[in-house]
Amino acid sequence: MSTHLPTDYVLGPNQYGKAEVRLVRVDRGTPEHALADLNVSTQLRGDFGPAYTDGDNGHVHATDTQKNTVYALAKEHGVTSPEAFLLLLADHWRAQPWVTGTQMSAEQYAWERIGAGTTGSGHSFARTGREVRTAVVQTDGDETFVLGGLTGLTVLKSTGSEFSGFPRDRFTTLAETTDRILATSVTAWWRYASSPADWDTAYDAVRAALVGTFAGVHSLALQQTIHAMAAAAMDAVPEVAELRISCPNKHHFEVDLSPFGMANGGEVFIAADRPYGLIQATVGRAGAAAEPRAWTAVPAFA
Repeated sequence: MSTHLPTDYVLGPNQYGKAEVRLVRVDRGTPEHALADLNVSTQLRGDFGPAYTDGDNGHVHATDTQKNTVYALAKEHGVTSPEAFLLLLADHWRAQPWVTGTQMSAEQYAWERIGAGTTGSGHSFARTGREVRTAVVQTDGDETFVLGGLTGLTVLKSTGSEFSGFPRDRFTTLAETTDRILATSVTAWWRYASSPADWDTAYDAVRAALVGTFAGVHSLALQQTIHAMAAAAMDAVPEVAELRISCPNKHHFEVDLSPFGMANGGEVFIAADRPYGLIQATVGRAGAAAEPRAWTAVPAFA
């Protein structure tokens, strides 16, 4: 039996909910069906202290109820974008007793139509190998914060990248280069200061800016590249106030073919999976106020 007094410890910030609710919604209202594939997690914050300190569940909205709410609201309202669906969930839960804040998050998996021109071609899909779209909606009382994002956006350029001018000491072995492969897997989160006219259009614009800038900027370092990518994304979508970006450097090392009497010539590489450089940054608009509540329980960097 515990000998601690009730005043020995103080319960700090807490939240609870249902994680990874797998949701597939088929919209049959058009000649070509539309498919939304989400992985949704819900978290509630509020007057739930007695459940932790005393086992009193009188204020606890069961996590099973939270799961059921995801499915029921998907049926009643459909799923147009992850941001819009999470805002719907947040509005539902912020109106419930004892709830003072919420965190609703989702991953969206992309599918493309297949079998064009054949019977049933409007209703058949293949899962794409592209990145996963992400979103988080946080509420704090009457205030709402929306994050868009993506993860697993793998990109590579075979030239147009260099790395030189870095300090050298007795442990430095890396050679300077003016021409190298640059490859990374982008994870990015961006905070909306206001709602765009269309969430999907805004997402597409951010993604296009990230990819286009990676391809178009001559890279002096991955640090410089990700700063340019973030700035381009905010140029493309004025509603974005700040962007956090995390990029592992997927190193490609030229294979030494000299033992075989061959010169490599920058054509054959080892793709190394570890260790790797990990480059991360937050880029915000000058003069814009920070909003830490938008990032509550969201990792600063992936």
